[in-house]
Amino acid sequence: MIPAEAGRPSLADTAGADARTARKPHLAVVGATGAVGSVLLGILSERADIWGEIRLIASPRSAGRKLTVRGEEVEVVALSEEAFDGIDVAMFDVPDEVSAQWAPVAVSKGAVVVDNSGAFRMDPDVPLVVPEVNAHTARVRPRGIIANPNCTTLSMIVALGALHAEYGLSELIVSSYQAVSGAGKAGIDTLRAQLSAVSGTELGTTPGDVRRAVGDTLGPFPAPIALNVVPWAGSLQEDGWSSEELKVRNESRKILGLPDLPVTATCVRVPVITTHSLAVHARFENEVTVAGAHEILAAAPGVVLSDDPAEGEYPTPSDVVGTDPTWVGRVRRSLDDPRALELFVCGDNLRKGAALNTAQIGELVAAELRG
Repeated sequence: MIPAEAGRPSLADTAGADARTARKPHLAVVGATGAVGSVLLGILSERADIWGEIRLIASPRSAGRKLTVRGEEVEVVALSEEAFDGIDVAMFDVPDEVSAQWAPVAVSKGAVVVDNSGAFRMDPDVPLVVPEVNAHTARVRPRGIIANPNCTTLSMIVALGALHAEYGLSELIVSSYQAVSGAGKAGIDTLRAQLSAVSGTELGTTPGDVRRAVGDTLGPFPAPIALNVVPWAGSLQEDGWSSEELKVRNESRKILGLPDLPVTATCVRVPVITTHSLAVHARFENEVTVAGAHEILAAAPGVVLSDDPAEGEYPTPSDVVGTDPTWVGRVRRSLDDPRALELFVCGDNLRKGAALNTAQIGELVAAELRG
């Protein structure tokens, strides 16, 4: 028997690949019962039916629940090694430590993993993918894992990627206004509880009155979020930066392929349920014009241009929530720099900011698997 050459698939491997391309790939959704998982199931039901079986996986305490996807009830199974049998693509939306443990297991069972946690985003052997910006990188995945960026980065990067392709981004300064759903269900519950506590009052007129009214219902936030903004999101990192701010910096560099791009971010939590907003100062290698930026953004896939201040037209979270695109308005050329633009950007942090981008990456992989 002549041994197979190194790097060449065996006859068994080839037969397996042929069988896989002859059918729709099978999908697992890990973390199906979570906030993003629930949105993902809705998105999978709305988009083209490219999947064979969709298997729903969650913690053992959620096993046995039935959730609806593609109009059918599907029973949730417990996370285990066997849960990945026959799975071609596994979409993970679970805490970092769970992804770190179980994504390699799914890969060992033959699945390509699309992971929405922060466990692998900055791993040099894991591509960080936004299909409208760097879809080609999804094919090079030495660990069998593709990472989904953080919701704050995703809320702006599609628009920035389009502008970068034309003008060449050279510096980025960002201030985010992040919805409480970015902190999960606890963030939403906390805001609603605090709004009830301050409803019908005249609070917000003396120091500390809101803090006293909400008492110990701070939830995941370091200060009251009702009638307030909190200049903090994430965990404390070196030199006073927050983890969210460093994610914006590091992820933007990796997605755009600009490892030395100067990036400064200030992340702020605001009393909005869902949809992140960002004020963006972007400096480019070439001179820019508002008309040119409008033309690029209006034609960019995944972007909606909403920019007519004279008519009160610009994106706000309450108008953007529940939609898929990145919405861009308030486009201005910097008063002091002909190579800089100022933008205001909104994006639903549970859709494009998490579930939709995950689904889009999965679709890239499915197309690749089917040849």
